[in-house]
Amino acid sequence: MVKGISRQVIVVHAPDPKLFEQAIFILNENALEAGGVTDEMLVREAKKLIRFPEQGRNIRKTVCGILWAACGAGATALVWLLTAIL
Repeated sequence: MVKGISRQVIVVHAPDPKLFEQAIFILNENALEAGGVTDEMLVREAKKLIRFPEQGRNIRKTVCGILWAACGAGATALVWLLTAIL
């Protein structure tokens, strides 16, 4: 147990309670100090993360995958071209 620390949290009930009853989000200390962030916006963002948890993270993986595939295709084309010429 930790004493003397106060954190602000958002508790959101899961839409499908088969595995989880609720999700608890611990707010960043600077989130509310930045200004322009309302309670409604925080709850909306938390609910969005529950519905689509990997939406923001898959973009980076997709871009990296496309780049690696393009490099592999380029290397294959180069080897094929050199084989055809020789």
